[in-house]
Amino acid sequence: MTQSRPLEGRVALVTGASRGIGYSVALALAEAGAHVIATARTQGGLEELDDAIRAGGGSATLVPMDLASADGIEKLAEAVGQRWGKLDILIANAGALGSLTPAAQIPSKVWNEVLAVNLIAPGRLIRAFEALLKASDAGRAVFTTSGVGARRAPAYWAAYAASKAGLEALVMSWSRELADTPVRVNLLNPGRVRTRMRAKAVPGEDPQSLPHPDEIAGDFITLCLPGETRHGQVVQAGTAVSEG
Repeated sequence: MTQSRPLEGRVALVTGASRGIGYSVALALAEAGAHVIATARTQGGLEELDDAIRAGGGSATLVPMDLASADGIEKLAEAVGQRWGKLDILIANAGALGSLTPAAQIPSKVWNEVLAVNLIAPGRLIRAFEALLKASDAGRAVFTTSGVGARRAPAYWAAYAASKAGLEALVMSWSRELADTPVRVNLLNPGRVRTRMRAKAVPGEDPQSLPHPDEIAGDFITLCLPGETRHGQVVQAGTAVSEG
């Protein structure tokens, strides 16, 4: 391990890796030396990521998958266990916005989609990968959250806000269960970032006024370092200064 490649030899899983924040974080992890297991629904985006990782001298395994599928997460965990016997880093980044509409008008299909991706899938990732994270000498899990949640739930954001509030409760509870292990678990709020989801949520906003996902990827990397000590926190992008 070198200072320029502090994650050399480590295995990292990134969900929602085909674009936006997930893409940038996966690329940054590879540049830091990790082998990246990249999963998303969009095959083309994953292939572009793979090309970018290989161009930088890194390595990746692509897993096109819908996190809401019946047993995809569990089969992936089984495959990771058979090949590597551990997982050093889990980045649970995939997210669904749903539709911004009055709470009384949200159809069941939207509720099911948003909760499946934003809350139930992270719960399944925890169940499937906890043992593999514990098998690492310094397992790290980072969940992408939002300023929209229990603390701030704007009108018309009910489904998304409820899912993120639930995610934070889930991760905080799990972090306390892991207090006496080497695994460190945190949530990261990237803030306003130039992504497709942001453009859909705030269509009148100038995207060029927002930070590019590459600009906040380093915050994720910091929380994945073996020397990182923070645990059970909601970390705001821009404050994740390296501690080790």
